[in-house]
Amino acid sequence: MRVLLVEDDRMIGDGLSQGLATQGYVVDWVREAGMAEEALRAGGHALVLLDLGLPGADGLCLLRAARASGNDTPVLILTARDGLDSRVAGLDLGADDYLVKPFETRELLARMRAVLRRRAGRANARLVAADTELDTESHALTHAGATAVLGAREYALMHALLERPGRILSRAEIEERIYGWGEEVESNAVDALILSIRRKVGKSVILNLRGAGWMVAKP
Repeated sequence: MRVLLVEDDRMIGDGLSQGLATQGYVVDWVREAGMAEEALRAGGHALVLLDLGLPGADGLCLLRAARASGNDTPVLILTARDGLDSRVAGLDLGADDYLVKPFETRELLARMRAVLRRRAGRANARLVAADTELDTESHALTHAGATAVLGAREYALMHALLERPGRILSRAEIEERIYGWGEEVESNAVDALILSIRRKVGKSVILNLRGAGWMVAKP
């Protein structure tokens, strides 16, 4: 799952990028408002983590412009501004949640999951299709009675497939979901991940449509 991180502090950005990557998120990190505007126009992100004190423009101005243009990507504000007026302004301008720095990574992850669940219309932390279930908190995948905890990229791949059961994802679409900007993608990377997942819980967990891509079965 791709996340856009808008954060000008290098230490915070590095820490969040690395921490989120271990949880299966693909993080595209920008440090200036102009670059954030370009990334928002390009789209493709499931969630935006937005700092407010940015070079070039205030984060609230960026949020206001994005919502005015029709961009409805969920936004979670991460900021040191803890005043009531700032929190109310951020939420009223279209933010989906507001988290004050400093914060624990566990809380950030929980809030991210909550925002994404609300956007998907789900009430719990599980993605389910037929006899396949993915726990978004523990990263445990269960299929036909077999259960295994997935690695970060294995989890990202299964999350992409289970978001819309029955939809075929091409190799390029999967690579876009599990690799960030500038990351080198080996030619057989997707095949290797699928093979690893199948070995853990069974071959039928991911269906291959030759020449088209991969999918999980609809209920």
